[in-house]
Amino acid sequence: MNQSDAEQLEERLGYRFQNPELLERALTHSSALPELRAEHKLESTEAPATQDNERLEFLGDAVLELLAREYLLESFPDWSEGQLSKSRARIVNAHALEVVARRIRLGEHLRLGKGEEKSGGREKPTLLADAFESVVAAVYLDAGLERTREMLKRLVFEQALEERGVRIADSDRKSALQEFLQGRGGPPAEYRLAGESGPDHQKVFRVEVWIKGERMASGEGSTKKEAEQRAAQIAMELLERV
Repeated sequence: MNQSDAEQLEERLGYRFQNPELLERALTHSSALPELRAEHKLESTEAPATQDNERLEFLGDAVLELLAREYLLESFPDWSEGQLSKSRARIVNAHALEVVARRIRLGEHLRLGKGEEKSGGREKPTLLADAFESVVAAVYLDAGLERTREMLKRLVFEQALEERGVRIADSDRKSALQEFLQGRGGPPAEYRLAGESGPDHQKVFRVEVWIKGERMASGEGSTKKEAEQRAAQIAMELLERV
C-alpha cells in the first residue's frame, strides 16, 4: 500500500499510525503471503519477514469485546446483565463489523493473493469483518487503549446506537419480560397480532401481550417484532408497579 492510500485510510479511521508497518500487517490476508515472500526474496535477502493479520485479528476481537462492554456499562447504568450482553452482541457481531469496514472502504486497501482477488475477496463479509478486527489491534498496539477507545466510540459504538435507535436503547424487552415472569414462577407471555394499518410501504402493526389469559398491554411498530418489543416494555412497566 502506497503512502497516499495509507493516508486516505488513516483519515477515515481518524487515526495516524506511528508505526505504518502495523497497519500494513493488519491489511495483509494470508492468501497474499506466498507472493509477498517471493517478491521480497527477489528484491532483497534482508527484507523483513512478511506476516498476515490473523494474530492481530485474535487480539482485535478481545479489544473490541472489552471496549464494547465498557461503553455499554457507562452508557446504560440501569441495564441488566442480559440486556448488556444482547446489545454487546448486536454492536460487535460479524455483520456489524462488516458494515463498519465497508463504510471506511477497508476492502480497497487489503493485500490479497491473486486467487482471493479473483474470487471477490475485497467484498467478502467475513474477510472484511476480520480485517477490521485486525486494524483495531493495530491501533491498540500502536497507541494504546485510550486512542483505540476513541476510534471505536466514533466508528462503531455511537453509530450503532444512532442507526438502531430505540432497538438498542430498549434492548430486548421480550427477554426481560420473560425473565421477570419466570422469576415469579409464572407462564411465559403470549403475543397476539391485534391489527395493522397504513399502506404496504408504511405499515403500522399493533400487538397485544397476554399474561395468564389476561390482556396486559399493547404496542405499535413498523414491524411485528418492534410492536412486540414495545408491548413487552409497557407490560414490564405495569408489572413493576405492582
